[in-house]
Amino acid sequence: MTRITDLAEQIADLASSRGLWVAAAESLTGGAVSSALAAAPGASDWYHGGVVAYSPRIKQHVLGVTPGSVVTAQCADELAAGVARVLESEAAVSTTGVGGPDPEEGEEPGTVYLGVVAPGYQDCRRVELEGSPDEVVEQATEQALELLLHALQQGGEQAEDAQQEHARQA
Repeated sequence: MTRITDLAEQIADLASSRGLWVAAAESLTGGAVSSALAAAPGASDWYHGGVVAYSPRIKQHVLGVTPGSVVTAQCADELAAGVARVLESEAAVSTTGVGGPDPEEGEEPGTVYLGVVAPGYQDCRRVELEGSPDEVVEQATEQALELLLHALQQGGEQAEDAQQEHARQA
């Protein structure tokens, strides 16, 4: 079993047990995150789908990304929020960046931004990856799944804490 497969299965378990719908917005990874999630057990019960938005125009018009640079934390945040909204999902992950071999938007190859939203949790990370464009995509896919898993774990704990606090006040 690969690390990517293992992460997708853990995400499947958490999303299923919490009754959450999950989505992905991808640029750099071109569908690799969505492919991993769709192959996980019971995906039809928790995975709403993904949007591969390679073109800045699609990022803007479909997912609501602010016009401008797309290799940014802001873009990753907006991609995750946009795909969650469009695909009616409680949790979403996004990828954007420079796969290489050449720099883009003043960023070096391997510069990747990952965004995530989940109940009670939102985060964005910049990572610097090494290797060929294919290796960068594989590493970015793994990192995106790790971030989504972390968000589901953290967000679930925060949601449970909020529910317990709400019950105490009632």
